[in-house]
Amino acid sequence: MPIAIYPGSFDPITNGHLDIAQRAARLFDRLVIGVYDIPAKRLLFTTEERVALSKQAVKERQLGNVEVRAFTGLTVDFAKRIGATVEVRGLRMSADFEREFEMALMNKNLAPDLELVCLMASLNYQFLSSSLLKEVASLGGNIDDLVPKHIAKALVQKYRQGKLQANYPEKETPV
Repeated sequence: MPIAIYPGSFDPITNGHLDIAQRAARLFDRLVIGVYDIPAKRLLFTTEERVALSKQAVKERQLGNVEVRAFTGLTVDFAKRIGATVEVRGLRMSADFEREFEMALMNKNLAPDLELVCLMASLNYQFLSSSLLKEVASLGGNIDDLVPKHIAKALVQKYRQGKLQANYPEKETPV
């Protein structure tokens, strides 16, 4: 079976991302979660933090054939470097499809041999995005069912350090 990549910013990785990774891991001999180093959006966590958080989440889920690596540059070049022939993406809604379709066509132009496999988000996570998750966390909302515990804790710590919120009670994890 081919090697697959699952690229993204993963700022942070969510249970929705992990659900896609877990399902993709059953389809391929090896799945590499590619944490994009410099996306064109504002990040909360550094690349090193995003990789470490993702590695811990993969380890906790016991996904033995999944590894996490940072990358820079084009996704298609990263795929070539690691010998991947398939790119995995998750789709939540029709807006995701339009964006993924655009990227797939560009990637097909750049790397005709790289195939795209899209997995539909599980019903539990169709609404979930890292951006929405961070907004809820920054305002003190309960995110416990949306991310692994270590990530919920990291979000609380990050928002406390940056004083980006005022609604978290003084305890380690959100309510």
